[in-house]
Amino acid sequence: QVQLVESGGGLVQAGGSLRLSCAASGRTFNSHTMGWFRQVPGKEREFVAFITWSGGRTFYADSAKGRFTISRDNATNTVYLQMNSLKPEDTAVYYCAVARGPWSRVTMYDYWGQGTQVTVSS
Repeated sequence: QVQLVESGGGLVQAGGSLRLSCAASGRTFNSHTMGWFRQVPGKEREFVAFITWSGGRTFYADSAKGRFTISRDNATNTVYLQMNSLKPEDTAVYYCAVARGPWSRVTMYDYWGQGTQVTVSS
């Protein structure tokens, strides 16, 4: 049983930065993977990035590569998404999630946070 709470969303101008946080509580193990996804109204939820808890392997969607950085803090069971050079098309609700392994598919994630809104103005 894992609970996830996202924070850090808000309104930012194009070109600006935001750091999202996702605090995990409950029973967690080194074998899990934590990912970030985003969704806009009328569209499917899309993968942004993941990090494996053991080893810290990262993988990014093409849209995030070079601009976003995912990281983890083992002491606090927290995963971060540093978002730089934000674009209006980054506007979405961002969700963190936990999977059994290093997957980028939505259906492979077992637990989800409530989401945090990111709005990028032009």
